[in-house]
Amino acid sequence: MKGRILIAGETWVTTAMHTKGFDTFVTTTFGEGYSSLKAALEESGYEVDVIENHVAPTRFPDTAEALSRYSTIILSDIGANTLLLHPNTWLNAQKSANKLDAIAEYVRNGGGLIMVGGYLTFTGIEGKGCWKDTAVEACLPVRLQATDDRREHPEGVVGTIVEPGHPVMAGIEGPLPALLGYNRVTLAPNAALVATVAGDPLLALTETGTGRAAAFMSDCSPHWCPTDFVNWPGYRTLWSNLCAWTGRLPLGADASGGRT
Repeated sequence: MKGRILIAGETWVTTAMHTKGFDTFVTTTFGEGYSSLKAALEESGYEVDVIENHVAPTRFPDTAEALSRYSTIILSDIGANTLLLHPNTWLNAQKSANKLDAIAEYVRNGGGLIMVGGYLTFTGIEGKGCWKDTAVEACLPVRLQATDDRREHPEGVVGTIVEPGHPVMAGIEGPLPALLGYNRVTLAPNAALVATVAGDPLLALTETGTGRAAAFMSDCSPHWCPTDFVNWPGYRTLWSNLCAWTGRLPLGADASGGRT
């Protein structure tokens, strides 16, 4: 087994009102976008845990020590408020742990972090991702906008690998498949830019303390990451390499879970 990965986010509940003439009724559906990423990592030898958005306020670990069982944490389409507002605080006005501070401490102590783009990561739709000016942003290789950072490209936009010799690009051959959108950010000081999209950062890496962090500014599943990207042979390799690099695990070789 390679490292143990935690994916947080990538789920949603949709409420729809159906109107049929005089009558209406409401339905709810649960959706998830993590299955392709989870399968790709498991096929590469990782053990993967998932904490879905609706349970993250209570189930996401609240200390760096508890997070240290994972070699890498992936935050994907999960807003900062989901981790900040524990029910004890939101409903009962009680103190609770600051999970964003715990993530930052975990990274500084040697943990791996990947933030994946979406409507509620980075700054996100209507600015509701709320990751700007947090302890987590300080760990990332990018700096965030203050307002809605989405760049929608329904026509498709192709990323460019600008650092093909970096270890995270091992085994990946371009060109990248087209994406349908991304979060617009700027590169942080001392960060490494590996790929761009429409002149903006697409994939960036950095080291914080003894830990490592990566930012992929588009999605890991539809709609921004279309089926062609998910089915691309490099999809599995890219995410496996990113988890290996951030978790300081050998690329393409087995390693024990957790951090050493």
